[in-house]
Amino acid sequence: MHEYSVVQALLNQCEEVAVQNEAEKVTKVVCKIGVMSGIEIHLLQMAFDTFKEGTMCDSAEFVINEQKLKLECKECGHIFETDEIRYYCTKCESLRVKVLDGEDMYLMSLEME
Repeated sequence: MHEYSVVQALLNQCEEVAVQNEAEKVTKVVCKIGVMSGIEIHLLQMAFDTFKEGTMCDSAEFVINEQKLKLECKECGHIFETDEIRYYCTKCESLRVKVLDGEDMYLMSLEME
């Protein structure tokens, strides 16, 4: 499960930001995770709850916003979102599509005290 290493990197990043802002603790962590990121959300939540103990994120709420796959058709210019693994245009059915969002994980915001 690579979710453990993802959470470890996330916690390190949260602590770095907290230290830079002279915060004593992190109270909320908000992430955006694309459906094609390869991350299992329930495993990520479980790993976060396990590894946050003893860190500045010990009492932090972990909010995960799932990002649908956002695509743009190179033929007709149609931009659309889907939560399915679909790499064709929903308007003209062209296979020439470009991924705009939904393949990554981002730390969107932190709340700190």
